[in-house]
Amino acid sequence: MRKQLAVFLLRWLLNTFGLWIASRLLGGGFNDTEATTTTFLLAGLVLSLANSLLRPIVIVLSLPAILITLGLFMLVVNGLMVYLALNLVPNLEISFFSAIVTGIIISLINYIISGFLELNQNKKEIAV
Repeated sequence: MRKQLAVFLLRWLLNTFGLWIASRLLGGGFNDTEATTTTFLLAGLVLSLANSLLRPIVIVLSLPAILITLGLFMLVVNGLMVYLALNLVPNLEISFFSAIVTGIIISLINYIISGFLELNQNKKEIAV
């Protein structure tokens, strides 16, 4: 249970960081004039909850499109999760195209950090 909570908290922080990075890179796609650190933390939490609760359902419902496009439709699913999450948070607005690019950025950040943490985990196992 503690490990699951730690993983959720890590994902929350990574999503928050990814949203902040994406808002800086995609200035035109984001409308974050009054966004603060708290706003991005709330957006990261909402995105983490949406990914935990809604994403599996959306993936199952869109499975035919995912199979036909050989997985490329997952970019749209990730963008949809970002778009829905950011529309629920005040002071943040995003276009759908920017949401798809933001989903790609967040996925890359999560992939890099997860790979780094897994590499450190393997080094600890080898040392023991």
